[in-house]
Amino acid sequence: MATEHSVMAVIRAARPTFRNSHDKVAFAIHASFLSAGFILHSTGPAAFVNDVLSSASTDEVGLENWNEVDDNYAFVYSNPDQGAQKVLVKCLVMNNKLLVDALKEGDSEALHLEIDVSDYAEENAASNYSFKNLRNLIADVDKEILAKLDGSAASSAPQPSSSDKGLRDDRDRSSRGVSNPSNPYVFPHPSGVIVPPLPGSGSSDLFPGPGAGMYPSRGDFGGGSMLIGPHDPQFFGGNRGGVPGLPGGQP
Repeated sequence: MATEHSVMAVIRAARPTFRNSHDKVAFAIHASFLSAGFILHSTGPAAFVNDVLSSASTDEVGLENWNEVDDNYAFVYSNPDQGAQKVLVKCLVMNNKLLVDALKEGDSEALHLEIDVSDYAEENAASNYSFKNLRNLIADVDKEILAKLDGSAASSAPQPSSSDKGLRDDRDRSSRGVSNPSNPYVFPHPSGVIVPPLPGSGSSDLFPGPGAGMYPSRGDFGGGSMLIGPHDPQFFGGNRGGVPGLPGGQP
């Protein structure tokens, strides 16, 4: 893992020449890779060829022409502790930002990091080796690129156990108000009264079924029909067949 002291030691030992603040930040990223145990195989124009990962030399090279291409930087590394796969790192200048992409040989997607150069380098201090917040820059490079290249970021993430997953499911049901795990669609009323589902048909069409909350069923809720015809006792006064009529009904 790269540290602030190891990165500064690499920078001071290499004694690079910086043209601007972007050079400084790009070289700090390069120094972070060397501090993490990577070996440089190619840089500068030679690192921009299309098949650089397959054609790059396995020999360690120096830093000649590393910042020769305007607004672009490229480095090819490998880490003996992580196998023989090479890693291509490109840095693109975009206004005041440096867009960093790292592609490991055999991978289809690159790792990406966006850096605000003004957060780490002063514009009028391009010629010296002083940085602002270098520790934060190294931490971002390590978290977003270095740790993911060696897989430590994925392996260090805690995996939930089966008991934790079951507890989480119970809490999820509780947060939704589900009191019966076997039927997650039964919700208790805020008063605590459980409202059962509507029962099916089975009574007359006057009362097709008991109303909501009438549980269990108490049988048929009367005879007759919802359809009222001219001979319906409701149209006649008095009492016909035990069914009270409407007062003042007409024959």
